[in-house]
Amino acid sequence: MRFLRVSSRNSFMKTYNRYNFHKHTFCIFKEAPLQETENREPDFKSKSGSTYYFTQTGVYRLSNHWSRVANCRWRLEANSQNLSRTKLGFALWSAFHMDNETEKLYFITVDFASNSVQYEHIGNATNQNAVLRTASETTKIVKQIRNLLETDSWARYKEGKIEDLRKTIVEKLITTNLPLAEIKRNL
Repeated sequence: MRFLRVSSRNSFMKTYNRYNFHKHTFCIFKEAPLQETENREPDFKSKSGSTYYFTQTGVYRLSNHWSRVANCRWRLEANSQNLSRTKLGFALWSAFHMDNETEKLYFITVDFASNSVQYEHIGNATNQNAVLRTASETTKIVKQIRNLLETDSWARYKEGKIEDLRKTIVEKLITTNLPLAEIKRNL
C-alpha cells in the first residue's frame, strides 16, 4: 500500500512555463475578476475558444469549460457568487504538476461539512495519510464517494446512524485499497 509521503516526492517538481504548462498537467486555478485581463489582448486562443494571458508568475485562462482539458486536468476554484458559465482563472507556474494515466499521483480529500469530495495531486500534498492512486482509480473512488455522500439508499439495511456509517466508509475508501463492497460487508 502506498501512502503519501511529501518529503520523498521531489521528482514531481518540474518547472512549468508558457511553453509546456498545457502538456499533461494537473492544476488548480483560482477564479479571478474579469477586470484583470480586460485591457489585454490574449497571448493564445485555443481551438475550443479558451483564451490565455501569460505573466511572469503564471497564466490567466478565460474559459467556459474546466476539469478535463485536452490532455490536462485543470480545476477551477470558483467564486460561488459568479453564476456566469465563462470564468477567468489564474494559476502560478508553480501550481502545475505532471499528470499521466499510469503513475499513482492522486489522493482524495473529503469535506464532510460541505458534503464534497475532491482529488488532489501529490505535488499539492500537505501531510495527508491517503492512499495514492492512478487517475482512473481516483475517478472511480470519487464517484463512489459522491454516491455515498448524496444518497441514503446504500444504507437501507445497515444499523447505526447514517452519518457515522457514511464517514467510516468514506474514510476507509480514502485510506485503504479495500473495495467498497468489502468495506460495507465488514460493517
